Amino acid sequence: MSSWTRWHGPAMARLWGFCWLIVGFWRAALACPTSCKCSASRIWCSDPSPGIVAFPRLESSSADPENITEIYIANQKRLEIINEDDIEAYVGLKNLTIVDSGLKFVAHKAFLKNSNLQHINFTRNKLTVLSRKHFRHLDLSELILVGNPFTCSCDIMWIKTLQETKPGPETQDLYCLDENSKNISLANLQIPHCGLPSANLAAPNLTVEEGKSITLTCSVAGDPVPNLYWDVGNLVSKHMNETSHTQGSLRITNISSDDSGKQISCVAENLVGEDQDSVNLTVHFAPTITFLESPTSDHHWCIPFTVKGNPKPALQWFYNGAILNESKYICTKIHVTNHTEYHGCLQLDNPTHMNNGDYKLVAKNEYGKDEKQISAHFMGWPGIDDGANPNYPDVIYEDYGTAANDIGDTTNRSNEIPSTDVADKTGREHLSVYAVVVIASVVGFCLLVMLFLLKLARHSKFGMKDTTPYFTCVISFDTVNNLMN
Repeated sequence: MSSWTRWHGPAMARLWGFCWLIVGFWRAALACPTSCKCSASRIWCSDPSPGIVAFPRLESSSADPENITEIYIANQKRLEIINEDDIEAYVGLKNLTIVDSGLKFVAHKAFLKNSNLQHINFTRNKLTVLSRKHFRHLDLSELILVGNPFTCSCDIMWIKTLQETKPGPETQDLYCLDENSKNISLANLQIPHCGLPSANLAAPNLTVEEGKSITLTCSVAGDPVPNLYWDVGNLVSKHMNETSHTQGSLRITNISSDDSGKQISCVAENLVGEDQDSVNLTVHFAPTITFLESPTSDHHWCIPFTVKGNPKPALQWFYNGAILNESKYICTKIHVTNHTEYHGCLQLDNPTHMNNGDYKLVAKNEYGKDEKQISAHFMGWPGIDDGANPNYPDVIYEDYGTAANDIGDTTNRSNEIPSTDVADKTGREHLSVYAVVVIASVVGFCLLVMLFLLKLARHSKFGMKDTTPYFTCVISFDTVNNLMN
């Protein structure tokens, strides 16, 4: 029995855990190429013998390449190429290092699916040319290219421009080989007919009414001649563009209010870099109340609403059909503004049954208006059961009167003077307590006086024999009754 317990207790659990760990390492090893080591998040290949001839890939059946965040490759002289599909499975990759190896060529779309890449180190390889198209979609914080035999040409001028416009923590000392195989500092490199392009966007007034159409034109220039393309982001409105060499136009039709505030860019791009000119689209449209809900209670009561409109709509509240004049007790509060969308509350301070009723919100600007109404219930009428859907008598609204918007006269009911009967009853209770206290105090005082006189009589030096100190403390019960009543 003790033997069974020993092998089915904590010791057995540790043994099974160790076995699963061994199996895990064995499976990872099966997925790992020769000359490499692999873990759940890292691949490193630094053994030069026998080395690798292709970029390391994990078998999807035995490991998850999406979890790999770092790949380190060193001393791999036979690794010369990174193809388009070599790295696409490593979508979580953040750090890529290939140093002291034979890398000569990187495909233009090699990093297309690696949007998380932040650090790339290609130190001391065999790269002679490297295009900016490899990295244009990446937000790199570090790109190290020291020790590569680049050829002096316009194809690498983007590297010089990158260092000038976005210097790293340490400036790289980069060189290229000219036609005479002479090392030229990249910082001093000058290539004729090789410069940054320019873009110029010509647009009319981009303040347009919803449903209208607009056309934008753009011209680009540069040597080498740049390509022109439009960056419209997530534009909702229907649009189409036409480009011809260095000219382009963008036609936007049936413009949607959802596109107000969005940026439209004309981009010019060549080997050296890119330039863009941008405009913001402003769409004017009639207000829409997209949300209006029954009141909720927090620090104050709030009737929440959301209104869209441009220009900013004017808001007006109505209470039971009459204009609601706002005051310090009831007012409109805008809490969040998202360009043309406004989120807020009609805020009420301590509303009572006098504030129950129908509230209508009207939003208006020069292009139109919208209105919505809700019924609000804050508390029941005194003496009437406060149900979920109470039917209140008309007298409630008659008492509220025509000045229904003056919440100063209707909201702070908690400080009103109590009724006469309630006040009299409370006064009598307080008077009774006062009378009892007075009687007890008088009786106590009388007892103390009597004790003092008795003691004085016993010790009198005149030896009073037949005389007994007499002290009478009389309390009129008629007086007490008067006080009680």
